[in-house]
This record gives sequence, structure tokens and C-alpha cells, in this order.
Amino acid sequence: MTVKAATERFSDRVENYAKYRPGYPEAALDLLEHECALAPGTTVADLGSGTGIFSALLLARGARVYAVEPNAAMRAAAEQRLGGESGFVSVAATAEDTGLEAGSVDLIVAAQSFHWFERAQARREFVRLLRPGGHVALIWNERVIDGTPFLRGYERILRDYAPEYGIVDHRDISPEDVAAFYAPGKAQLQVFPYRQRFDFEGLKGRLLSSSYSPEEGHPNHVPMINALRRLFETYEENGTVALAYATRVFYGRLE
Repeated sequence: MTVKAATERFSDRVENYAKYRPGYPEAALDLLEHECALAPGTTVADLGSGTGIFSALLLARGARVYAVEPNAAMRAAAEQRLGGESGFVSVAATAEDTGLEAGSVDLIVAAQSFHWFERAQARREFVRLLRPGGHVALIWNERVIDGTPFLRGYERILRDYAPEYGIVDHRDISPEDVAAFYAPGKAQLQVFPYRQRFDFEGLKGRLLSSSYSPEEGHPNHVPMINALRRLFETYEENGTVALAYATRVFYGRLE
């Protein structure tokens, strides 16, 4: 099985990604304000910024945002969405080599992207970019895989029909990996609940936004969608179902 390079994985999923991927709870942004000095005028590097989901939230808090994204299609979607914002700067680069000026940012965030980075190279780049006292926040929406029959069924569909699921899952990043990245400093962790409600078309779009989901033409695609429809019809209430997340925010300084 060939696994696409990280910088290419989402090129053919941009529309679904932009429409159906989860946002982030406002409480996570409040945390960055209280603990990481996010404020109007703060300069933030959003690394692996994708279609600009987290960049938009930073801009709403008054930050100046360098949205660093190597995938051209994802970057174009962010530029279409946010190009009119005065604080938005789109950067075609990787987290390991941003091309930004040394000591130019107050805060680095990686929302749903850190598991794609070459960690040793990225850490050197983070240290180079940060001003003295700057912060780093690593953020994931971790989908809840248990707790209701629907959530368990959705997880089972991925395991049954998506051969790459687990190979590229961000859960491969352990707390120990995060601790090693921040060492000798220490990362703090806070967790917030988040939820998305979908009709069937939205649920299908959410499934297909994931880089590991088989696309049209793959022998697993049609059986996967059929299984998803059966799952939806079994558990929908008033025409919708809910995906639940735990939004994990690791934050601290690099030394």
C-alpha cells in the first residue's frame, strides 16, 4: 500500500475539508489568550494551516496570522476564505522551513497538523521563529470513538473500510512525544468538549474529508458509504447525528 506524502494528501479533498471538518471551541481560544498572550496585534504562525479553519479564529481575536501551508489546493481555499482579512498572510512553505524571519512571531500554533511534521526539524524552526518568551500550542480535535452506539459504529466503519486508518491517525502522537518536543520545558494540557451535528450528506462529507477514507474508484468506497448510510438511518434523531470530540490543547514554551 502506498501512502501519499503529507503535503499531497488533501489535494483532492479540499471542498469536503473546508465544509465539514470541525471547528474549535471558543474556550480553546480563551485559553490561548489567558496562557499564551494571544491578543489583538499578536503575531501568530499557524503551521499546517490547511483551509484556514483555525486561522479564522485567530483573526477574529485580532491576531496577525502567518498561515503556513505547503499544499497548494488547501492554501488556495484559505486565501479565498480569508484573503480579505487585513491580518492574514498566506505562506507557501512547510513547518520545517517556513521562510519567515527569525524572532518574528509571538505564538506558534499547529491545529490538527503536528502529526505530519518532521519533529526535530520543526522544533529547530519553532525555536528560530519565536521571540523571547513566545509560546507554542499544539491542538487536536480528537474524535470520541466510544460512548454511544453511533460513535462506536462510525469507528468500526473506518477500521473495516479505510486501510490507511491508523497509519496516519494523529493518535500516534503520544503524550510522551509531546513532552519530548517541549523538553526541557514542560507542556500543559487542557481538554475541551466539542460537537458537530450532521444530516447524512454532511456526515458523508465529513467521512470523505479524512485523508485515509477510500475515494470513488477504490473497491471499498461504495461499501463504506452504504455502511455509513445504514449507521445513520439506525441512529439519526430528527434527521441528524452527532460526532463528539475532545479538543486537546498542549501549550508551553520551548527552551
